[in-house]
Amino acid sequence: MIEAKEEQKKQILEQVVVRFAGDSGDGMQLTGSQFSDTSAMFGNDVATFPNYPAEIRAPQGSLYGVSGFQVHIGSVEISTPGDDLDLLVAMNPAGLKTNLKAVKPGHMVIVDSDAFTKKNLEKAKYESNPLEDGSLENYLVIEVSMTSLTKEALKDVQGLDNKSIIRSKNMFALGMVYWMYNRSKEHTIDFFNKKFKTKPELIESNTKVLNAGYFYAETLELIPNDYTVAPAKMPAGTYRIIMGNTATAWGFLAAAEKSGLNLFLGSYPITPASDILHELVKHKHFGVTALQAEDEIAGISSAIGASFAGDLAITTTSGPGLALKGEALGLALMLELPLVVVDVQRGGPSTGLPTKTEQSDLLQAMFGRNGESPVILIAASTPANCFNYAYEAAKLTLEHMTPVILLTDGYIANGSAPWKIQSVDDMPEIKPLIVKEGNPDWQPYDRDKETLAREWAIPGTPGLEHRVGGLEKDKLSGQVSYDPDNHQTMTDIRAEKIKRVQNYIPELQTEFAQEGDVLVVGWGGTYGNLYAALKDLKQSGAKGVGLAHFNHINPLPKNTAEVFGRFKKLLVCELNTGQFASILKMQFPQTRIEQFNKIEGLPFGTSELVKKINDVIE
Repeated sequence: MIEAKEEQKKQILEQVVVRFAGDSGDGMQLTGSQFSDTSAMFGNDVATFPNYPAEIRAPQGSLYGVSGFQVHIGSVEISTPGDDLDLLVAMNPAGLKTNLKAVKPGHMVIVDSDAFTKKNLEKAKYESNPLEDGSLENYLVIEVSMTSLTKEALKDVQGLDNKSIIRSKNMFALGMVYWMYNRSKEHTIDFFNKKFKTKPELIESNTKVLNAGYFYAETLELIPNDYTVAPAKMPAGTYRIIMGNTATAWGFLAAAEKSGLNLFLGSYPITPASDILHELVKHKHFGVTALQAEDEIAGISSAIGASFAGDLAITTTSGPGLALKGEALGLALMLELPLVVVDVQRGGPSTGLPTKTEQSDLLQAMFGRNGESPVILIAASTPANCFNYAYEAAKLTLEHMTPVILLTDGYIANGSAPWKIQSVDDMPEIKPLIVKEGNPDWQPYDRDKETLAREWAIPGTPGLEHRVGGLEKDKLSGQVSYDPDNHQTMTDIRAEKIKRVQNYIPELQTEFAQEGDVLVVGWGGTYGNLYAALKDLKQSGAKGVGLAHFNHINPLPKNTAEVFGRFKKLLVCELNTGQFASILKMQFPQTRIEQFNKIEGLPFGTSELVKKINDVIE
């Protein structure tokens, strides 16, 4: 262990990366979210990365049962949760062992020394106590008897059992970190008062432990509190910290309000998409109907029924659920009804890694239906813009009368960032293609000449009765047709309808270099990490390296080939084995494409991206 040096004090820091790690029952997610919320209230730019096991209660003290929450705060633009840690708070040996390699040499580790028992050390596969064997000499280690000090702080509080007392120790750690970085405790105390308003003993206990940790840190000479991370300079407006799943839910609420339709969600709970259901259930006063279905097939089928009846209909899932929804999604395509399917991607295959992130559903979303069945496919890229792409998904499905798949992933769905609150009045207009009664020449599959979208006839509208089903339709009447020429025509129309969406989506923009040697290509939730890597390269003097990030995947922006042609080679970076690269190779066979792929259940690190891009440049 190293001793604190005087020059480490009184530092004005541009950015800080902090990780809280412990057992899944240690409250690390709550601790991290409170630190990030408080920092956002202070005015810092913030990015977070929750990382937790799939088991509700993994074996206590085990390496695979560690739950972590990483927070990156700054007075500068923050686009990722960060790579290397300035501070690690480890509540047990397993939390220390699985996270120590991320700590910068010479930086701080705070541990609950009470947890470093022989039993816990064995569970964490330590042969000796790292607090005693000299293995931590390259770090500033602060040993704190958090469990004992928490018990001491709560010895006079009535109505708490020993388990509840020990569970409060995460607030002791949070109090210490608040003191260290000059954060106010008031936001968290207000949180206690709201969350536990019917349980005053919990308000008292958590507040006492938070204060105890705060004032204990003040007594330690090794922990300076002269670290300052100033508020970030951000565009004027009202902000709140928002998680990707919450932003997705709110985007659909805004779209329903703008379109004048009721919102229907038919969903089966599945990690990591369930929070969209949880959020929308809260908003019945906005005309939301949320159905928790018995399975994935019932979820999408109920949404198709709601769409037929005239609602803005959505269904939410993750990779295994998307597989189950395939046939019904093909039905929605053939009926040409509006429907949004949200796929919050996770590690696969099968059950896979439910709480880890991945981008491996892309080809399933693109092709995972029988027959020729193209759908619109878009992807959000940050926790905050999940709002915008949910809104756009609703706009596209309502105005083009075809299903839309919106891809997010566990990384941005569970991560959070500042979001500038938007007014529905300022958002793009949405024009549902609902046909009015009184048109004697109306045909169910008559189409708009520009978009090829058919009109939406709501059941019960006089004169608009028509037949729907899963069998092929006549190109005008919608009656069942086995005519070979008609099937060819309908297949071509459905494909052309998707292609014409190119006229209604933004053209592809490049950042950093506009032409040169290497174009770094990404899609979806990798944006923040790719942007940070290109920013680092630019600051180090690299030239001729651009970034093209895709949010629209089917169809691709119509200027894609022109953008690719301005660079000698492409480096496609994605959290799978190369699925988007495969799509690009099919569509642009003459383009020189290299790949950088990672499938570890974790997002890209900025440093590994910089290294790979430099290798490609050289």
